[in-house]
Amino acid sequence: MPISMYAASIPPMRQSLGNLKTLVEKAAAHAEAKKIDPSVLLGTRLYPDMFPFSRQVQIATDTAKGAAARLAGVEAPKYEDKESTFPELIARLDKTIAYLDTFKPAQIDGSEQKTITLPLPSGALTFTGTSYLINFALPNLYFHVTAAYAILRHCGVEIGKMDYLGKLS
Repeated sequence: MPISMYAASIPPMRQSLGNLKTLVEKAAAHAEAKKIDPSVLLGTRLYPDMFPFSRQVQIATDTAKGAAARLAGVEAPKYEDKESTFPELIARLDKTIAYLDTFKPAQIDGSEQKTITLPLPSGALTFTGTSYLINFALPNLYFHVTAAYAILRHCGVEIGKMDYLGKLS
């Protein structure tokens, strides 16, 4: 039996954001235990031209909510990108996970051939629903979650592969 667009999108995006929430919680605990100013971790980048940790979390949530909305043909909520603390990032992740939970399979299934146009500063990209999900949205989400993970590991936060993968079923 083929996998549905809903099954290929909402559950893995929800799991990635839930795992990212765990990473943020562990980063907050690490900063408190080691007496590190949280803004240091929140502002850390792997390289000067890369986004800092806080922006990686913001982009991961934007990617997930945008992908779900585009596949369902609805308008995604807009977030202000003002989070500057761990609790604010956790609240953003909770809000995005709750948003993903509002989608039903009937809203997303059947979007395989739907035309998805993604406006970018460099020019619009056009995909089918399947191509958008598999070749753009999920890899983009995983990229930003991985970057957030790598920043925290670089800063000494005690996290490992299973924190990134989360509870496997």
